[in-house]
Amino acid sequence: MRAFIKSSQHQPQRLLASAVGLAVASLAMPALADEPAQLGSVTVKGEQSGYKVERSASAKYAAPLLDTPQTVSVVPQEVIREQQALSLRQVLSNVSGITFNAGEGGGGSGDSINIRGFSANANMQVDGLRDSSQSNRTDTFNIEQVEVIKGPNSVFGGAGTTGGSINQISKTPRQRDFTEIGASLGTDSYHRLTLDTNQTLDGVGEDSAFRLNLMAHENDVPGRDQIDRQRWGIAPSLALGLSEDTRLTLSYFHQSDDNLPDYGVPAFDGKRLTGVDRDGYFGFSNIDKEEIESDAFTAKLEHRFNDRLSLQNLTRYSRIARDTVISASHVNLVGSAADPVAPGRYRPAGPQGYGRDATSEMLINQTNLSADFDTFGLGHRLVAGAEFSREDYERITYAYGLNFAGRDFDLGNPPGYYSGPLDKARSADTSTRLDNQAVYVFDTIALDPQWDLSLGLRYDWIDGESKNTALPAGTVTRLDSRDREFSGRAGLVYKPTDNGRIYVAYGTSFNPAAENLASSGALNAAAADLAPEKNKTWELGSKWELLDGRLQLDGALFRVEKTNARETMADGSTQLAGEQRVQGVELGVTGKLSAQWNVYANYTFLDSETLKAADTAAGIAREGQALGNTPPHSLNLWTTYELPAGWRLGYGARYVSERNVTSSDRAKLDAYWLHNAMVGYKVNEEIDLQLNLNNLFDEEYVQNVRQNVGLNTRSSAVEYGDARSAILSATYAF
Repeated sequence: MRAFIKSSQHQPQRLLASAVGLAVASLAMPALADEPAQLGSVTVKGEQSGYKVERSASAKYAAPLLDTPQTVSVVPQEVIREQQALSLRQVLSNVSGITFNAGEGGGGSGDSINIRGFSANANMQVDGLRDSSQSNRTDTFNIEQVEVIKGPNSVFGGAGTTGGSINQISKTPRQRDFTEIGASLGTDSYHRLTLDTNQTLDGVGEDSAFRLNLMAHENDVPGRDQIDRQRWGIAPSLALGLSEDTRLTLSYFHQSDDNLPDYGVPAFDGKRLTGVDRDGYFGFSNIDKEEIESDAFTAKLEHRFNDRLSLQNLTRYSRIARDTVISASHVNLVGSAADPVAPGRYRPAGPQGYGRDATSEMLINQTNLSADFDTFGLGHRLVAGAEFSREDYERITYAYGLNFAGRDFDLGNPPGYYSGPLDKARSADTSTRLDNQAVYVFDTIALDPQWDLSLGLRYDWIDGESKNTALPAGTVTRLDSRDREFSGRAGLVYKPTDNGRIYVAYGTSFNPAAENLASSGALNAAAADLAPEKNKTWELGSKWELLDGRLQLDGALFRVEKTNARETMADGSTQLAGEQRVQGVELGVTGKLSAQWNVYANYTFLDSETLKAADTAAGIAREGQALGNTPPHSLNLWTTYELPAGWRLGYGARYVSERNVTSSDRAKLDAYWLHNAMVGYKVNEEIDLQLNLNNLFDEEYVQNVRQNVGLNTRSSAVEYGDARSAILSATYAF
């Protein structure tokens, strides 16, 4: 019997080339053996419900998650809805082993996320396509689920991916008619309206449909009353069945944000300064701003040649315009010899009234050719693809010239408003270009009924250029970087039973000098000509489905090594002289314990260490130290129980252990526990009510970390997570 898989999950771009097409076609010929080994069957459903997700939405992962030799955590729509999780950070708080940095410049250019101790800033994807690192993902109104692929995997995601990558899956048209109108009210001036409507288009092609998502939102930040957030968004999508085997999906996304930036409160050694209140606002509300306009157009073309060969092409153009002015919460407690500061008072330090007007444009195209075939008695599930992208970044930096000479303020009562003279002036113009081309191939091979072999190989061409013009002098600095890199991954899966898997896997990734070019806006002159940093991972794990497939248990031992980290030497040069290692354990439980009881839980242990650093005073201090913002222990739990008469209860807990502020100091951030609760009531078939109580015990905890311990002349800062809040939501569905 021939081994093959039926799937609507196809992903291609321009056919790799006629050579690849011919090669795959030749491999897809009839088997050369009478009884080839078969890959496990795959059932692809039109909609995913419940906590347990069967497979990745990316065509690069051809096998179900049970058969994938890697730790992949998926936060499904049901959990997002039950928690009223609005931002990507809130969604990712369900996944252990993830922490958040405060970002470049305090809040910086976009989300700053660590996975297994390593930055994932440049490893964000939407529907399998790399997303701009300029973006702050503040709302999930158009997100179906979020996938976290852990461990070095440049073979799947390209440059970066040392600790892992994040793939957000957008909502798309479905084959049923529905409309959901949502309204929410809460503490801290929380107001929210949403619409999600889907309409099948009878008589228009084959299984065509249209879907529209709308969102309007505003709130103050719990525990930070002076900080407000406002945004609105629209996301229409149209699926056209051009024939029984060909489908075109067109989608557009727009979101507009108008926020007051928040850079936390001043701190030393990860602790808030004495005399500073948790809700103290150290910015200037009449100067600071964050205005973001995000747009994205996506076209997805899918074609099935037959039951064993299919093609998918994804093309996206995105543009993010972001104009921000920040006044960081760094403070000078001593002043200067000529202009000292009295005890209990401060003078602003660090960037004040500092603006960035940045625009990032990305054009990306990805093609995947998927084939199922047999050769020499072996079943194959192969994906071959190519990816092409270009990202252009333009930034104007400016400052308002805030002057604090001879002025200081009360630590316990910062003014929050600037009343001095202003002298706005541009300081620099920056432009960058980042080009990436890649070809890749993945093959899952059924060696026999109990053994699968997964192989992947990718080759990247990465070219980066930057131009910086310093004003008013007009000095121009130009730099460029060129890298050509192979990435690989291999995994062996043993199937002792139908419901259990044991696997071992090895993978690599690389970090080129131009990795963050489109977010930082510059190349490091000392590192531009260096080879990329190299990373590798080993993972030994097991996955089991229990209770008739309703519940999945996962466990893995892993080690991640960065073998040539960039280090600043004593003479100021940069060399690939460092070594870092993170090893640990991942455990997960996902699904239904009973017909009424759902659980989504995971735990991560991280043993991180700098094995080798530059031979300087700072470098010697780092050797043997744990990595910054990398907690040894983290635990997340979300569970719900359905009661009679339409009631349901939910409880969530999150634990993060004590961790280093930086990699070169023994200062620690405090451990914390968070507790959340939910009560829901289904009034009837159309109306559903839900009350969410977040941070029940009003825990003061540091969520976003600035990896700096601070000085008396310029403190560091910490950014707290939300204080206690309550949100009442109503959904009307018809």
